[in-house]
Amino acid sequence: MRRPYSSALVLLAACAFAAPPAAAADVALVGVIGDKAAVLAVDGGNPKTVKVGQSWSGITVISVEKERATVEIDGKRRVLARGQHYRSGAAVASDRQSVTLAADASGHFFVEGAINGNPVRFLVDTGATVIALSAADAERLGIDYRKGRLVAVNTANGVAPAYLVKLDTVKLGAIELNWVDAAVHERSGLPMALLGMSFLSRVEMRRDGQTMTLIRRF
Repeated sequence: MRRPYSSALVLLAACAFAAPPAAAADVALVGVIGDKAAVLAVDGGNPKTVKVGQSWSGITVISVEKERATVEIDGKRRVLARGQHYRSGAAVASDRQSVTLAADASGHFFVEGAINGNPVRFLVDTGATVIALSAADAERLGIDYRKGRLVAVNTANGVAPAYLVKLDTVKLGAIELNWVDAAVHERSGLPMALLGMSFLSRVEMRRDGQTMTLIRRF
């Protein structure tokens, strides 16, 4: 005897097999390789290098240029800047600013950002209480750090003097924070700025393999 709902089951199965693969819910541009490829992260997963003209997880890379890429998602073209996310399909939209970082071969996270509108290369350092800058970087950024409060700080080479200052803005990708504490080290020989907890405590940090996503809390 034929069951009354058998035809409905057949119809549902046919629809399921006919449906195209779903596009990624959250796409982040981690970086670019010249004008040849984009490094993408999908739903916070490991980054994937996708060449111009190729498709991956419902994303087609149309073109790549300095610090940005044009991709096609859900049949629409989007221009993503480095660190920018695009939330597609039926995913719940979010107004929270975020940036995705990729680890280097040593497992360290480096990121290009800006202090007071000027470019700075950071090393993410959860062991640093505040953002740490060398005197040379502070001078390049136009920070009159000697007006800050002189303190003694612990470094890898022992106790050293530093000046505590307030940074007007610190920007990483889509995240921009105001009035962030920093310490300027005159004699530490810092090779680059350290992104410390005065910034990181104001974002949510999600580590997934070789990627880390920072999401603004407030």
